[in-house]
Amino acid sequence: MGIRKLNDGGGSSTHSLPRVETPLLSGGGKPVVLSSQPKTFANVFIAIVGAGVLGLPYTFMRTGWLTSLVTVFAVSILTYHGMMLLVRTRRRIEESTVCSSSAKITSFGDLGFAVCGCVGRSAVDLMIVLSQAGFCVGYLIFIGNTLANLFTSSLALAAAAPTIWGFSAKTLYIWGCFPFELALNSIPSLTLLAPLSIFADIVDLAAMGLVMIEDALLFSRHMPPVEAFGTFSTFFYGLGVAVYSFEGVGMALPLESEMKDKSKFGRILCLTMIIIAAIYGAFGVMGYFAFGNDTQDIITANMGKGLLSTFVQLGLCINLFFTFPLMMNPVYEVFERRLWEGRYCIWLRWMLVLAVCLVALFVPNFADFLSLVGSSTCCVLGFVLPALFHYLTFKDEMSRRQAGLDLAVIVLGTSLGVVGTWYSLQEIFSVKV
Repeated sequence: MGIRKLNDGGGSSTHSLPRVETPLLSGGGKPVVLSSQPKTFANVFIAIVGAGVLGLPYTFMRTGWLTSLVTVFAVSILTYHGMMLLVRTRRRIEESTVCSSSAKITSFGDLGFAVCGCVGRSAVDLMIVLSQAGFCVGYLIFIGNTLANLFTSSLALAAAAPTIWGFSAKTLYIWGCFPFELALNSIPSLTLLAPLSIFADIVDLAAMGLVMIEDALLFSRHMPPVEAFGTFSTFFYGLGVAVYSFEGVGMALPLESEMKDKSKFGRILCLTMIIIAAIYGAFGVMGYFAFGNDTQDIITANMGKGLLSTFVQLGLCINLFFTFPLMMNPVYEVFERRLWEGRYCIWLRWMLVLAVCLVALFVPNFADFLSLVGSSTCCVLGFVLPALFHYLTFKDEMSRRQAGLDLAVIVLGTSLGVVGTWYSLQEIFSVKV
């Protein structure tokens, strides 16, 4: 079936499955309390909804509101399908006689090793590193651009020159965050930082609600001209942002493991994806309908300079600032496992933070970068690898139709990733200087 033997049967731990820790969901050594259905719904929601939603209105402007709506719902269906493929594959492997109870599959990387050995784990590790680091680059771009938009215009120097002390405002704000991020990312345990992920999602939802209220008030008085369809190239641009917005596919296995009634996981996941897709669609449409062709790459930049707008934007910057070390933790786990025998290494973490900051300095547009990360890594993680692992596990017992579906998803995900990455890079490098 393409399943790797996880244990030699002698009880030795030297052949057990390598682990990828999931610190936000683990109890730090304490017994795990299994989640009820409402808690699982909340955990899935938190795992998927992120900062990518703030680039959706701009994407709707570039792609056309109707094209974008269809894309968002299509991506939600494909993401749900990919997450369920991971769950079914894990269940099948753990039911097999070759999987010992001492080597449970708790993560995406574990599943890759179980199906394809070191090659599978390496493929997952690479995509996890690129996607998680990409999310953090997006966070820094958002923080730098938002703070520059909020405060630079109030400076006397800003009226005379686009730079401050010879540097762009965005550059100064990102470098201002750098020493504090070094300190936060030096914390070996994320137990104290984990509650901040809840705060981040509360702020995200509050910001989305306030933006949508302002959008509704604006387009109820006057709706600017809007377009329903975009061009062929902008479709792939919008696809990348949509895929990015449905982040969290790697959390499917830990979340299903923590659920008390695992038979209901598919139903809860489906309901959550429908609700998130509806929220994303409404948020993107309302933002575009309110501002038309003036929609900014970060929708909060359209809110003006009022007290409420400033509060919302600062809140988002603060929550993304504290979410940064949480999102970078899987990157540290991969590098420390491969380069430092799994031990904590502060200088390695600092080098990775520096690398992320340097990338953020050279990408001017938030939504452009979302599209690149979504196309290049999230398509592989969300569509290609789940279908590939499912096919390799079930290929000897599935029908031609089932095999054809898996192969179709692999081809579709690969094609969308390659073409989307090409168009996203074109957008980034064609920015007017």
